[in-house]
Amino acid sequence: MEKGAKNTAVYGLIGKNISYSFSAKYFNDRFSKENLNAQYVNFDISDLTELRSVFKTLHLKGCNVTIPYKTSIIEHLDRLDSEASAIGAVNCLRFEENEVVGYNTDAYGFTQSLKQQLRSSDQAALVLGATGGAAKAIIHALNALSIKVITVSRSGSSDFTYETLASKLVQETPLIINCTPVGTHPNIENSPKLPYEALHPDHFLFDLVYNPSESHFLKYGKQAGSRIQNGYDMLIYQAERSWEIWNTL
Repeated sequence: MEKGAKNTAVYGLIGKNISYSFSAKYFNDRFSKENLNAQYVNFDISDLTELRSVFKTLHLKGCNVTIPYKTSIIEHLDRLDSEASAIGAVNCLRFEENEVVGYNTDAYGFTQSLKQQLRSSDQAALVLGATGGAAKAIIHALNALSIKVITVSRSGSSDFTYETLASKLVQETPLIINCTPVGTHPNIENSPKLPYEALHPDHFLFDLVYNPSESHFLKYGKQAGSRIQNGYDMLIYQAERSWEIWNTL
C-alpha cells in the first residue's frame, strides 16, 4: 500500500536497520481487528537528514522512535512534553497541525512491566548501557520508584565499566537491567560481560531485548534461580501508551 493512500491514517517507526521490529505487525494487526483505516510502516533511515521527507508523509499521525535516534531526534522537534524533557530521550512523536511533539513512553512501559515481579527488597539496580536513549528512560523510572541506580557501560561515563565491575557488587545488587541491544537477534549468542557466577535466587534480571524471548543474559539468571523478564510486555505497554498519545490527548 502506498504510504498515505486513500486518506489512510499513517503511523510508523523511525530507526535504522529495523526490519526485525515488533511494532509494524503489532499495530497493523490491531488496525485490522478494529477495522481501522490506518497503516503502520517502517521508516528505516540511514541518518536524520532523511527525517524531513518522513515528516512530509501524507496523513502521518504519529511515530515511534528507536535505536539510534532517541536522543538525536530531539533537535528536529518543535516541542517536548515535560516527561520526555526530563528524561532527555524521545520514543514517540505526535504530529499536530503546526508542530511535531516528542514524548517518552519507554519509562511508562518499563515501570508497568517491572512491577509484575518487583519486590520491596529490590532497592538498587545495575543499569547496563547507561548512556543510551532507552537507559535514560529506565533510569528516570527507577528514580521515580526510589530505587538506587548504579550505571555500567563500556566507557568511563558511567559509575563502572564492565572491566571494573566487581562480583561482590553484582552479588549485592538485586536488580540488573540490560538496556543494550547485546544478545538481540541475529546475534543471540552474545550477552553483556558480567560475572554471572555472582547471580543467585534473589536477583531480578530484566532485559529490554525481546527477540529472542529468552536471551543468554536471561538464561544465566534462570540457571541461578533468579527472576527474569524480557522486554516484550514493556513493548506492549509503551505501544498502548503511544496509541493514547496519538488519539486521546
